[in-house]
Amino acid sequence: MTDAINEWITIDPEVRGGKPCIRGTRITVYDVLEYLAGGMSEQEILADFPSLASEHLRAVLMFAAQRERRLAVGTPHEIAA
Repeated sequence: MTDAINEWITIDPEVRGGKPCIRGTRITVYDVLEYLAGGMSEQEILADFPSLASEHLRAVLMFAAQRERRLAVGTPHEIAA
Protein backbone atom coordinates (compact mmCIF):
# COMPACT_ATOMS: atom_id res chain seq x y z
CA MET A 1 0.00 0.00 0.00
CA THR A 2 2.64 2.52 1.02
CA ASP A 3 4.68 1.59 -2.07
CA ALA A 4 1.87 2.77 -4.36
CA ILE A 5 1.60 6.01 -2.41
CA ASN A 6 5.35 6.61 -2.57
CA GLU A 7 5.41 5.72 -6.25
CA TRP A 8 2.54 7.99 -7.35
CA ILE A 9 2.06 10.77 -4.75
CA THR A 10 4.69 13.47 -4.30
CA ILE A 11 5.01 16.56 -2.14
CA ASP A 12 7.23 19.25 -3.62
CA PRO A 13 7.24 22.79 -2.21
CA GLU A 14 7.77 24.07 -5.77
CA VAL A 15 4.60 22.39 -7.12
CA ARG A 16 1.13 23.62 -6.10
CA GLY A 17 2.48 25.10 -2.86
CA GLY A 18 3.65 21.75 -1.52
CA LYS A 19 0.26 20.06 -1.72
CA PRO A 20 0.35 16.31 -2.36
CA CYS A 21 0.19 15.77 -6.15
CA ILE A 22 0.13 12.86 -8.52
CA ARG A 23 3.72 12.37 -9.70
CA GLY A 24 4.51 14.11 -12.97
CA THR A 25 1.37 16.25 -12.85
CA ARG A 26 0.09 19.32 -11.06
CA ILE A 27 -3.11 17.45 -10.10
CA THR A 28 -3.49 17.39 -6.33
CA VAL A 29 -4.89 14.64 -4.16
CA TYR A 30 -7.52 17.16 -3.11
CA ASP A 31 -8.50 17.81 -6.74
CA VAL A 32 -9.17 14.12 -7.37
CA LEU A 33 -11.04 13.66 -4.09
CA GLU A 34 -13.18 16.69 -4.92
CA TYR A 35 -14.00 15.27 -8.38
CA LEU A 36 -15.00 11.93 -6.85
CA ALA A 37 -17.05 13.62 -4.11
CA GLY A 38 -18.75 15.73 -6.77
CA GLY A 39 -19.98 12.59 -8.49
CA MET A 40 -17.43 12.10 -11.26
CA SER A 41 -16.74 8.46 -12.02
CA GLU A 42 -13.25 7.03 -12.40
CA GLN A 43 -13.89 6.75 -16.14
CA GLU A 44 -14.89 10.44 -16.39
CA ILE A 45 -11.78 11.57 -14.51
CA LEU A 46 -9.53 9.42 -16.69
CA ALA A 47 -11.23 10.77 -19.83
CA ASP A 48 -10.76 14.38 -18.67
CA PHE A 49 -7.14 13.81 -17.63
CA PRO A 50 -5.48 11.44 -20.14
CA SER A 51 -2.19 11.57 -18.24
CA LEU A 52 -3.85 9.74 -15.34
CA ALA A 53 -4.38 6.00 -14.93
CA SER A 54 -6.47 3.91 -12.54
CA GLU A 55 -3.45 3.26 -10.32
CA HIS A 56 -3.09 7.02 -9.78
CA LEU A 57 -6.65 7.23 -8.50
CA ARG A 58 -6.13 4.24 -6.20
CA ALA A 59 -2.97 5.88 -4.84
CA VAL A 60 -4.97 9.06 -4.13
CA LEU A 61 -7.56 7.06 -2.18
CA MET A 62 -4.85 5.16 -0.28
CA PHE A 63 -3.10 8.43 0.56
CA ALA A 64 -6.34 9.95 1.87
CA ALA A 65 -7.19 6.81 3.87
CA GLN A 66 -3.72 6.71 5.39
CA ARG A 67 -3.92 10.38 6.37
CA GLU A 68 -7.38 9.84 7.89
CA ARG A 69 -6.09 6.83 9.82
CA ARG A 70 -3.25 8.92 11.27
CA LEU A 71 -5.78 11.56 12.37
CA ALA A 72 -8.05 8.93 13.91
CA VAL A 73 -5.30 7.60 16.17
CA GLY A 74 -3.92 11.07 16.98
CA THR A 75 -4.49 12.90 20.21
CA PRO A 76 -7.60 15.13 20.48
CA HIS A 77 -5.60 18.37 20.08
CA GLU A 78 -3.99 16.99 16.88
CA ILE A 79 -7.38 16.12 15.41
CA ALA A 80 -8.77 19.59 16.12
CA ALA A 81 -5.80 21.32 14.52
